[in-house]
Amino acid sequence: MKRIYMDNQSNTKADERVFESMKPFFIEYYGNPQSIYSFGSFSKNALETARRQVADLINADAEEIIFTSCGTESNNLAVKGIAGALKAGGRHIIISSIEHFSVLNSVKRLEKEGFEVSFIPVDGNGNVDGSELKKALRKDTILVSVQYANPEIGTIQDIKKLVSVVKENSNAGKFVAFHTDAVSACGTIPVDVKDLGVDALTFSASVMYGPKGAAALYLKKGVRISPQMDGGIQENYIRSGTENIPTIVGFGKACEIAKDEIVKNGKAVQKLRDRLIAELPRRIEHIYLNGVRENRLPGNVNFSIEFVEGEALFLLLDAKGIMASSGSACASKNLKLSHILDAIGIDVAVGQGSILFTLSKFNTEEEINYVLEEFPNIVKRLRDISPLYSYFLKTGSRKAAGPGTDFDDHCTTTIRRID
Repeated sequence: MKRIYMDNQSNTKADERVFESMKPFFIEYYGNPQSIYSFGSFSKNALETARRQVADLINADAEEIIFTSCGTESNNLAVKGIAGALKAGGRHIIISSIEHFSVLNSVKRLEKEGFEVSFIPVDGNGNVDGSELKKALRKDTILVSVQYANPEIGTIQDIKKLVSVVKENSNAGKFVAFHTDAVSACGTIPVDVKDLGVDALTFSASVMYGPKGAAALYLKKGVRISPQMDGGIQENYIRSGTENIPTIVGFGKACEIAKDEIVKNGKAVQKLRDRLIAELPRRIEHIYLNGVRENRLPGNVNFSIEFVEGEALFLLLDAKGIMASSGSACASKNLKLSHILDAIGIDVAVGQGSILFTLSKFNTEEEINYVLEEFPNIVKRLRDISPLYSYFLKTGSRKAAGPGTDFDDHCTTTIRRID
């Protein structure tokens, strides 16, 4: 059976060059980088080389890079750490309504500690409006966090513009930190922290052909942060714990490769993406693109499909060797719509049939052909046993099909986006 992996927003296959770069640090150069003996210097030098490689990808200075274990840890460190350091100037935080759970749950924790949080709405494509951000700013605002690119619907925010809104409208020139979760952006599209003007940025090796277990927080020089773990001197006392040298070396190599190949890979992946976006609606009726058509992550394809149920959809895809993911929580047997699709106004009945293909540089035209051949057959098979679809065919009515199925307006709007 074929095995076609199209869930690259969760994890990517490691590049062979990344794997090879890591191997010596498991069995040859395994000394502690903080040790005083010479053997440890191999690890220390590798650590600092990787720091420069990681910094170069986003046009940062090496000393502005803090290594962590994953994007979730980096987001926790950024949100909780910056809020803790700046709380003397206020306790108000602003985030968008489509942030990753590591940001959402971090601010929920901070709310229990006396902070106030404002959630900025997004439009039907997942874009944050600068005017909404401006309205949310208060005298006691200390931190804004807006995701650079959403991994579920692919929308890329105009972070530079949003940073300008914050800097230009902060009360009496007061410093308000701007953090962006760029896990889905870095290594996929060019990212330049100096051009963006952000104060903190999260990114991770695991979705840019690097290893799991390595990530980073960019922290602009001069921005204060409170450590979230007590321990030793590592990472300038900000993130204690023995550094995971093999994965950090792999992260550095992944960043080096990405810097050289990001444009080439982006064009190739986008070509595959555009085939799916263009051809699936020609083969399947009542299918709607979620997110923007342009200014979208090059590998992101997210459709909502009427009259199918998500869990069954993924079981049948898996049986054909196609690995994708869902915007809904159906895979966990929870019919609640994902907070991303809910935020952009997707009807529950449609959103339960959402599917997300995220492509990588390892996907091929042949794999796209296979998906285009098999996926419509799976949808047809599910619709053939769907009472809602049978009712729709007989009556032409969605509204009478059951609770939560009044989505004519959504369908009309989304069809225009596809065309």
